[in-house]
Amino acid sequence: MKIAILSGKGGTGKTTLSVNLFSSLKKATLIDTDVEEPNSHLFLKGTTYHEEDIMKEYPVVDDNVCSLCGKCGDFCNFNAIITSKKKVLVFDDLCHSCGGCKLVCPTNAISYAEKSIGKIFYQSVGDNKQFLYGKLLVGEISGVKIIEHLKNVTKKEDILLIDSPPGTSCSTVSAIEGADYCIIAAEPTPFGLSDMRMVVELLRAQKMNFGVVVNKSNLGNDDIYTYLEEEGIDLLGNIEFREEFARIISVGELLVDHSEYVRNIMTDIIKKVLGETYA
Repeated sequence: MKIAILSGKGGTGKTTLSVNLFSSLKKATLIDTDVEEPNSHLFLKGTTYHEEDIMKEYPVVDDNVCSLCGKCGDFCNFNAIITSKKKVLVFDDLCHSCGGCKLVCPTNAISYAEKSIGKIFYQSVGDNKQFLYGKLLVGEISGVKIIEHLKNVTKKEDILLIDSPPGTSCSTVSAIEGADYCIIAAEPTPFGLSDMRMVVELLRAQKMNFGVVVNKSNLGNDDIYTYLEEEGIDLLGNIEFREEFARIISVGELLVDHSEYVRNIMTDIIKKVLGETYA
């Protein structure tokens, strides 16, 4: 079963929920697909046993063959290739590697080269768990290719947790695609509710099953609970804000290792989503 954990905005506790659920399961795999700013590894402290470069193709134009017809630039929807009066300009960061420019070139002036856009790190955690995370290189625009690779190499796992990027961007859509269930981490504030609504709209448009965990439930107001009831959305659990939790998280440790209260909540969420046998 593939379970994606996502949130409408950063700072709601999405990663905290992901790593503590992962640590509460007897056997599971976790992937951190927030490749622009991965942080699950700061809490899990696994042993890296493999690193893999993720490559992207981009066009290279042979100026000696190019006729400057402009068909390649007209085809590209991402403005990655533009024809000027003297040469064709290639902006490889914008390229989506679709191959269309090469297909429409009448003089076969376009070939493809490769470059690394980031890495995937494979880690072992405990006796029978593995954790993977991706890291996008600074300056690269899209991490979707890294996310897709993370999902592809873990597609056969029995229980897969996906720590998704925050918000409703292309990266988030790529991360949650194919998930059997989604857990939204939300906070009971006006901004938290507003951003959560966008996530709910996304998941309903994708016809995905989901529920909500309210983090810092003793802060803010009750508007989020009214919304959940009116919309018929499952409330999977509430996690209070406590100073001791902030201290534990600030030093990169897991709440379930220090709090029976949190352990019980994680167990309850697992029972609701996966069933009694996995708790």
